[in-house]
Amino acid sequence: MIMYESLSEEIDVLLKRLTEVNEKMGEFPPQNSSFIHTLTRHRDILQDYTQEFRKTQNNLKSRKEREELLQGVKKEIDSSKTALNRRLDLYMKERDHLVSAAFKKIQSRMMDITSRFPTLNNLIHKINMKKRKDSIIIGCVIGICTFLLLYYGFHN
Repeated sequence: MIMYESLSEEIDVLLKRLTEVNEKMGEFPPQNSSFIHTLTRHRDILQDYTQEFRKTQNNLKSRKEREELLQGVKKEIDSSKTALNRRLDLYMKERDHLVSAAFKKIQSRMMDITSRFPTLNNLIHKINMKKRKDSIIIGCVIGICTFLLLYYGFHN
C-alpha cells in the first residue's frame, strides 16, 4: 500500500510538471501550424494521461474498499461460525446427557422388572442365548460359503 501511495504521488507530481510545461509552451506565440498542432497534441496527451491516472486511482480505491468490506464480512462470518459451533457443541452435549439419562432410566426400570419377575429375566436370558447361537451359526455358514466360493474361483 505504501508503494502504491508513493507511486501515486510521483505520477501526480509528474503530471503537474507536464501541465506546467504545456502551459509554458502555450505562452509562446504560435509560429506555424505544426507548432499549434504539436501544442494541441501535447495537451490531448496530457488530458489522456490525467484521465487514465484518475480512472486507475478510482479503480484501485474502489478495489481497496471492496476488499476491506469483504474482510469485514469474512470476520463476521467467522465469528458467527464460531458462535454457531459453540452453540452446536452445547446442544450436542445436552442431547448426549438426555440420551444417557433416558437410557439409565430405562435400564433401571428393566432391572426392577426383572428382579420382580424372575421368570421374565430367565426368558430374556434364553432369548439372548438363542440370538448368540443364531449369530454363530450364520457366521459359520457365511464363512464356509466364502471359503467354497474362493476355492472354486482359484481352482477353475
